[in-house]
Amino acid sequence: MTAACVLDEKTTATPFTIAADGSYAARLAGEGDARYPERWTLSGPEPYAVPLPLAQPEEGDSEVLPLADGRVLIHRRVAERHAFALLYPTGGGEAGAGPRTGELQLGAIPVAEGVRVTLLPPSPDGHGAFALAVGADATTVWQVAGVPFGPERVARIPGRCSGGVWLDRTGRLLALDRELDGPGGPVTKAVAVDLRRAGEISPLLQIAEASNDRLLLADADSGLLLIRSDAPGELRLGWGVLGSARPVRFPECLRAVGATATPFAVQPGQVLMPENCGVALRVDEAGDGYGGSVAGLALWRPADRHVFRLGAPAGWLGATGRWTPEGRLHLPYATPETPCGLLGMTLPVSPPPPIRLDPIPLPPAPARPVPLQQAPLG
Repeated sequence: MTAACVLDEKTTATPFTIAADGSYAARLAGEGDARYPERWTLSGPEPYAVPLPLAQPEEGDSEVLPLADGRVLIHRRVAERHAFALLYPTGGGEAGAGPRTGELQLGAIPVAEGVRVTLLPPSPDGHGAFALAVGADATTVWQVAGVPFGPERVARIPGRCSGGVWLDRTGRLLALDRELDGPGGPVTKAVAVDLRRAGEISPLLQIAEASNDRLLLADADSGLLLIRSDAPGELRLGWGVLGSARPVRFPECLRAVGATATPFAVQPGQVLMPENCGVALRVDEAGDGYGGSVAGLALWRPADRHVFRLGAPAGWLGATGRWTPEGRLHLPYATPETPCGLLGMTLPVSPPPPIRLDPIPLPPAPARPVPLQQAPLG
């Protein structure tokens, strides 16, 4: 395993996003003022990247998101609106110049004062795309791709929402971490939003009345939920099962990686077996000697009481990855020698639990004669 990579501001500001089915990925490549979208194809025998530049470079705060058909959604801040478009390679390039980039405008949503707009993770159906507009008192979910007449508002949720985790494979149920003001201050609880019922809201996490309970990741096959909560008295990582009556568990082994560790991939295909799902976590640690943070990797399975700490590959992109149903984790990376690489690894075998030997029972002490005056009466 190669040494851990050092993440700088440029790396953390330009995430690498993988489509829901793992076929494509996208990132904002380049440096400084020469940024351009780049699409990776991951479904073939070897990954390869296709640049999607336009006449003008992209701003560093633009967001990109891959769809299952190979097109890349881009979100730009343009004057007084947030604009969305689909980019795709065309065959119209000049000889030796490579393919050109086609662009399909999808429309825009207006910019309101104090409202922050970000893309949500790729929709499980692979075709739609959604954005979250967070205001001071309410949050709006917009569908920005997969609708015929431009961005469409599909839900309005009271409160300030963050996160965004899909709970099913159709793109209907979305989990958001909603912050509301309470008597003791703001409290954050994860809620489920039904996008096909005008944003109908139902509680998802309610570990304790005053605890902050956030959903970090979910797997639709097994129902496994990865959670961050301060219900145990301090911020901890835990896990539960969607729809289960059993309480959320906070394993002691996860305490070692720290509450700020971020799960980014769960092994799919483990139907009704959440304990067997491999989980990959990014662990940020200080101490690279240059004021930056080191991205480490941790692998874990709920059935085990052990977390494997590993070094991340050099050039790890966006601290992302994807598990296969067979239990192999693929991590994307880019270095000067390998501009488009994918590293595969498997979860090591957990050590057996320690053997406890019960002490050998001592033979009973021989009976001691009892003085006559102390003998029990017959």
